[in-house]
Amino acid sequence: MPAYSRDGSVLCFFQSSWKFKTRYSTLGFSDEANLDDGRIWPTAFALKEVTDAEEARIVALIRKAVS
Repeated sequence: MPAYSRDGSVLCFFQSSWKFKTRYSTLGFSDEANLDDGRIWPTAFALKEVTDAEEARIVALIRKAVS
């Protein structure tokens, strides 16, 4: 499965619905990702379809995760 890492630590990963025979694909982030936002924040997202809007949000999340 595709993943992005920094200094040997996985920051985010993708799990395909097709491969795992699930209802949706998952974009997940490890605790190494820089996504902290207060006391609670999402670390995984369900993806049923990726349009331009979702793609832009994914790009923004990955940029924040690696910052």
